[in-house]
Amino acid sequence: MIVAQTLLKVKGLKVAYGGIQAVKGVDFEVHEGELVSLIGSNGAGKTTTMKAITGILPINAGDIEYLGKSLKGQGPWDLVKQGLAMVPEGRGVFARMTITENLLMGAYVRNDKAQIASDVERMFTIFPRLRERKDQLAGTMSGGEQQMLAMGRALMSRPKLLLLDEPSMGLSPIMVDKIFEVVQDVYAQGVTVLLVEQNASRALALADRGYVMESGLVTMTGSGKDLLANPKVRAAYLGE
Repeated sequence: MIVAQTLLKVKGLKVAYGGIQAVKGVDFEVHEGELVSLIGSNGAGKTTTMKAITGILPINAGDIEYLGKSLKGQGPWDLVKQGLAMVPEGRGVFARMTITENLLMGAYVRNDKAQIASDVERMFTIFPRLRERKDQLAGTMSGGEQQMLAMGRALMSRPKLLLLDEPSMGLSPIMVDKIFEVVQDVYAQGVTVLLVEQNASRALALADRGYVMESGLVTMTGSGKDLLANPKVRAAYLGE
């Protein structure tokens, strides 16, 4: 049996801000080729964990390793160069730039112009609605369209590991279906994915493995299928 390389390893992570210990000693791993879902209720510490991974929030204790090396002291721009890209909660598109300009910003660490142009076309194929609006300012788009753009922008960096923070939040059911379809397609194309998501049933249905966070701690782990069938998970997150 071939053991997949560990891309991301979170060890004893503690993060505090505003005087609150939001993450209290979290451990988890993401292996190459996996889709791992991190689920939990609002305030469980999921987004704080993602911000710590990407250098947006400082770490109080523990460590985060990517490809076997500590990420301490590195900013988001450093991580993109190493193949780690994040789609943040709230999307974070450049509102006063066009859709095409936003996509090109996702490739700022690259200098292969012909391939960049080819990848822009690929994003337009994945997200046809973006092609229709390619010269429109990103700030004038709907929430779902902005989510598509944020995902496309992240994919333009050709990441080894894609972090998705609450991609379905605030979207219509039709748009939620589209976003999860794209997540599945990206994963099928070989991109490793760490998905933070309040929609536990959808997230676990896609996941190879999952972790459940509660009050800043990981309280359960298992395959996506096993967690989806777990009575405690079903009662707490699926309303059963």
